[in-house]
Amino acid sequence: MLPVRPDGKVLLLHGWDPLKPHVPYWFTIGGGVEAGESIADAACRELREEVGIVLPADALGTPVASNTIEFEWGGARMIQQQTFFAVAVDTVDVTFANQEELELQTISAHGWWWGDDLEATGQAAHVTIPGLLRQAADAITLRRAS
Repeated sequence: MLPVRPDGKVLLLHGWDPLKPHVPYWFTIGGGVEAGESIADAACRELREEVGIVLPADALGTPVASNTIEFEWGGARMIQQQTFFAVAVDTVDVTFANQEELELQTISAHGWWWGDDLEATGQAAHVTIPGLLRQAADAITLRRAS
């Protein structure tokens, strides 16, 4: 999920691999699809659980991007198929109250980012994230203009 404010900044989470807490990074909101869930339903559930934003699945529209990435987390090799939805938000009260225990242990903060600024830090969890932020901001700008 890529929540986008009117200024084009996108909400990300700050955290780390539980085996590498000394190497923090910024990453997108999301998670796995549970049995019987659509991708949109899963995206809305993850948005609610991870940051407390409640949206119905029909508010998401079409995905702005999808990809497959490979990475290591918690000592396991992951291959993750990802689908990204951009959603316009105005004011948001982010809360971690609904996070699972492992999330509470490995997520320290949230922040609002422009893709170029995140890219300049070198702290994106994956090289694709700054571009995703730009795509999300562009998609929301186009939706607001039409």
